[in-house]
Amino acid sequence: MAKVELELIIHAPVERVYAVAREVEAFPQFMPDVKSVRILEKSEDGRRTLTEWVAYASQLRLQVRWTEEDLWNDTEHTCHFRQVKGDYDRMEGVWRFEPHPEGTRFYCELDYDLHVPLLGPIVQKVVHHLVIQNLKGIMEGIRRRAEEAGK
Repeated sequence: MAKVELELIIHAPVERVYAVAREVEAFPQFMPDVKSVRILEKSEDGRRTLTEWVAYASQLRLQVRWTEEDLWNDTEHTCHFRQVKGDYDRMEGVWRFEPHPEGTRFYCELDYDLHVPLLGPIVQKVVHHLVIQNLKGIMEGIRRRAEEAGK
């Protein structure tokens, strides 16, 4: 099991950053590694969604697909997510959006297992690096979108 923890300061209010993060279907428009995100189900109150993701790791020429359950908490500005099916052996985590003197602290924690058949430990390290790069790309995309919306 691998764990990734990242954080990013975004120069925009929490409410705006959180609103951008909730618009997951728009991610492919401003995140090159995210090829598609589709909402399959949404609860009446909008707090629970089932989303289908397709991402591409160009360095390995590897497309990764998964379906995840997202539990959004509009009061705490968090999203807990977990894969329900897909290419990861296991994947779950949380996004937290917290007030910060410069705007918003975006914290991301991801626990995952992704074993690609016939790949040894060295390539698994490359996969881990790519997972980190992908998460940074998502966080950076949300940052750009939220900061540009305030201009």
